[in-house]
Amino acid sequence: MKKMMIALFGICLVMAACKKDEILTYDCTGLTPTYTDDVKQIIDTKCATSGCHNATTKADGYDFSSYAATIAHAGKDVFMGSMQHLGQYVAMPENGAKLSDTQLQTISCWIENGTPE
Repeated sequence: MKKMMIALFGICLVMAACKKDEILTYDCTGLTPTYTDDVKQIIDTKCATSGCHNATTKADGYDFSSYAATIAHAGKDVFMGSMQHLGQYVAMPENGAKLSDTQLQTISCWIENGTPE
């Protein structure tokens, strides 16, 4: 009985450690950001920088140097999850501060609204 309790406790610990964090959602009421007017500046200064996710480097296969390149990845959980610093994703920007709540909201609402250019 004691061995079974220890095994059950171990399974519970493993399951708790493997729990995925949920992608955070934001209130987009009244917000209709576009890539050109709102998102591009954030992506250009935080993601598509030299040595990272630009057209030349394409770190880890991600290129965010243009609208077309960015929307190819924008619908994937890894896109928002890494910027939100969720546990199962590599925190981005790498070796940099997490994006502000306003920046994250802008990008999230842009995606929620269909990634308008």
